[in-house]
Amino acid sequence: MEIKVLVIEDEEYDVQRILRTVEPFRDTITVETVVSNGKDALEFLRERNHACDVIIMDYQISGGLYGEALIREIHAIDPTLKIIIITKRTINKSNIQFANELIQTGAYWFGTKYPADIEDYIYQPTDFNLLILNAYNQRQSELRLRRSQGKFDRKIVTILQDRPLLGQSSVMIDLREAIARYAHASANVLITGESGTGKELVALHLHYNSPRKYENFVPVNCAAIPKDLIESELFGFVRGSFTGARDGKKGLFEQANGGTIFLDEICELPLPAQAKLLRVLETGEIDKIGRNKSYRVSLRVLAATNRNIRKRVAKGQFREDLFYRLNILQIKTPPLREHREDIPELLTYFLHHFAGEENRIPPRVGQSALDLLSTHDWPGNVRQLKNIAQRLIIIAPDTIREEDVRRVLTLTKSTPDPDFGGLLKSAEILPWKEADRKFRRAYFRYVRSQCRTDAEAAQKLNLAPSNFHRMCKDLSLK
Repeated sequence: MEIKVLVIEDEEYDVQRILRTVEPFRDTITVETVVSNGKDALEFLRERNHACDVIIMDYQISGGLYGEALIREIHAIDPTLKIIIITKRTINKSNIQFANELIQTGAYWFGTKYPADIEDYIYQPTDFNLLILNAYNQRQSELRLRRSQGKFDRKIVTILQDRPLLGQSSVMIDLREAIARYAHASANVLITGESGTGKELVALHLHYNSPRKYENFVPVNCAAIPKDLIESELFGFVRGSFTGARDGKKGLFEQANGGTIFLDEICELPLPAQAKLLRVLETGEIDKIGRNKSYRVSLRVLAATNRNIRKRVAKGQFREDLFYRLNILQIKTPPLREHREDIPELLTYFLHHFAGEENRIPPRVGQSALDLLSTHDWPGNVRQLKNIAQRLIIIAPDTIREEDVRRVLTLTKSTPDPDFGGLLKSAEILPWKEADRKFRRAYFRYVRSQCRTDAEAAQKLNLAPSNFHRMCKDLSLK
C-alpha cells in the first residue's frame, strides 16, 4: 500500500516539520510534491490525474486562493480527495466553529500546528500518520462505491434501453414528462389505464429514474396471489408461526425495503388485505405473521389498475382511505388509439426486436400494410401490437403486405371452436375426468378471448382472480 500525499504549505519551516512527521512511515506514506499556493496545487491535480490520495494543507497560504474556496476547487476536480487542514492558532474564530465550517465545506479533518518551538514535528506523529491512513482508507472505500455505482448505472441504462417508452406524440411526451417530474418524489403513485398500455413499464421507469434506483424493484400481481396466502406473501412470516412454517420467509414488502414495490391490479386486492396495506402506508411498519414486534420499512409504493377505481370505491369494493393514500400522484397511460401516429415507430422497434431474437433481417413494411395497422382500433393496445409484430416476423419474413396484416388481425379476432375442439363430434367416449378437463380448458380459452384482461374473465366467471389464475395454471393455460 502506498499513500500519495500532496502538501500545500508556503512556509519552508513548516514543510520540513511535515516531512519529519511522516518520515517514520516513509514505506507507506509518500509526499509526491510540495506547492506553496492554491493555483499551483490545482494545476498539479489537473495535470496528474490520481496523483495523490491525501492533501495536507495549511489554511493560511499566500495567493488569493486558500481556505474554503480552495477546498471547493479541489473537490471540483476530484471529490474523493481527503483534505487535512492544519494551521496556526492565530485565526480569529473558535477552533470548534472553525473546524465545523471546514468539514461542512469538505475537509476531512482540522487541527492546529504544534508551536514553533517544537522543531521536529508539525503534530503528534502517531496520531497524524494514523489520520492519513484513515483518510486514505476512506477514499478507497468511496472509490470502490463509485465503481460499484458505475456498474449499476450502466446496468440501469441497459434496463431502460431494453424497455423504452417510445413515441413522439403529445400524449407520450406528456407521459415521459410526468415520469421525470414524479421520479424524484417519494410520494405514492397510482397508475391507471387500459390493459396493455404499459403501466408496469411506467412503474419501471419511475423506479430506475429515482433516488431508489440502486435498490430493489419488486413487481406484484395482486390478482395472482390466492386470498389465503396474501398476508404471508406480502408481509412474510417467522419460523413456526403456523403449521408447516419450517423456515421464516421475507414478505414482498420486506424484499422491497429501501426500494420500490409495484402493486399491479390493485383493485383485485381483497378488503382485509387492503386494511393491512393501509396500515403499512400510514405507519411504515409491517406485521410479519408470528412476530410480536412490528418491522419498519422504507419504500415507495406504486400501484396500478385498469379498473375504474372511483366506481369501486363508491360501491364499497375498494377502501376510500386507501385510495387517497395511493392516489397522491396519478399517471394515466394512454390507449394506443389515442396516439396512432406512434404506431410506425412502435412497429419498427418490435420488428427489430423479434427479428434479432430469430437472427433475421427485419422485414420491410408496405405502405398499405402500415396504413391498415394505423387505422386499427387496437383493443389490446401496445401489447396487442407487439403480439402482431411477432406473428408478422414469422409469416412475412421479407415484406409485410396488407393481406399479411389482415390475416394476423383476423387471427386475433377469432374465437375457439364453439364445439370445444370437436369434443362432441368425437367417436371416442372419453373418461369423465379427461372430458371435463378438455371442456374446462376450451371454455376458459373461449372466455379469455372475449375479455380484455384475466381479471375481467375471472369476474365474468364469478371466480376470485387468484382462483382463476390457479385454474389456468392447472389447465396449462398461460
